[in-house]
Amino acid sequence: MGVTRLLEGSVQRSGGTVRVSAELIDTSDGSAQWSERYDRQYKDLFTLQDDITHAVVSALRLRLLPSAHAVAQDERPASGNLDAYNALLQGRFYISRNTEADARMAIEHYTRATSLDPRYALGWSGLSRAWTLLGFNFLDSAPMHAAFVKAREAADHALALAPELAAGHLARGELSYRAEFDWHGAEAEFRHAIALAPNDSEAKVLLGSQLATLGELRAAIELTQQALTTDPLDVNSYIWLSQYFSALNRLDESERAIRRAIELQPAAAIQHWRLAVIEILRGDAKAALAAAQQEVPGVWQDIALAQARQVGSDRSAADAALRTLIEKHGTGFAYHVAEVYALRNDPTKTFEWLDRAFKVRDPGITLLLFDSFILRFKNDPRFAAFCRKVGLPVPEEKRDSS
Repeated sequence: MGVTRLLEGSVQRSGGTVRVSAELIDTSDGSAQWSERYDRQYKDLFTLQDDITHAVVSALRLRLLPSAHAVAQDERPASGNLDAYNALLQGRFYISRNTEADARMAIEHYTRATSLDPRYALGWSGLSRAWTLLGFNFLDSAPMHAAFVKAREAADHALALAPELAAGHLARGELSYRAEFDWHGAEAEFRHAIALAPNDSEAKVLLGSQLATLGELRAAIELTQQALTTDPLDVNSYIWLSQYFSALNRLDESERAIRRAIELQPAAAIQHWRLAVIEILRGDAKAALAAAQQEVPGVWQDIALAQARQVGSDRSAADAALRTLIEKHGTGFAYHVAEVYALRNDPTKTFEWLDRAFKVRDPGITLLLFDSFILRFKNDPRFAAFCRKVGLPVPEEKRDSS
């Protein structure tokens, strides 16, 4: 990662007492620049965090806010309630696993955090993003829109409590992006979050995904790779990178990225669908079907199977998989039905289903300008008309010709 110092140590808890041993290591030669051991009551955990931070800063003699606009971002609850903080950490753990069940568990933990401390802005931000994730990845129709309403309420509450909280702006931006198709409003929120917290890797990932929606793939790749230098274990970053590389026909790089995501979170949704897409683009029907069959059961497996079947030789199986997708998910995942029709080389049905996707505000539309399946019709006049309808730039009119 290119760092010059590492902070390492251990934590032990016995009853109400916590012992923390910490050491600051020079990576060039392995020597210790500073070390200390702390024995404190568990209830003084936040004070202990401050003590260690001040000691490390003193040892390094560095400013921690590299931008004139940056604002210190504090994770602790306003009340100092440790149970609220632990609930927040549990919410983060579950949301990172990216399954429907885990998203619902994350919502439970974030809700508990905000119940224990109603002024916990970071908890409200996490709750907003969990509802948004659940809505756009796993729900459709009325349940999806109900989730977005709850996400909006939580994000607005977070920003009312802490207007300079980067996480609050990320939550509001993601909702603008996924649910409201307010492309430029989302970009403004993500850029504001980065100004407040310049080293926030998640803000860079989200800004990158929003710029990709506007067709700016080079900028998206650069931002996502920057994010990985500070958080190299972030599964979401690898999923996005895989999508960007696929759109540029850099399929080997795309596969490496998605396999890294699978290695980090083998049971998460979407990842094997992405692998199936890569194999479809390679023209390997057998590998595409095998990847689709490994996708987590549910909507994303149904999408993956419907798409993989279209490049195989069994037309009855292809037709059946499409019917299943439409019957089970046609209302809320209309965009992905359009992708299947694109694979069937049926532009009329493709644009018909894209129109349906827009009517229900299907978040899949955010993929349009870097979707290899749909882009096979980019020279069709209906494609430009659809871009204008949803407020996206027509490819030749994009800000970046990536």
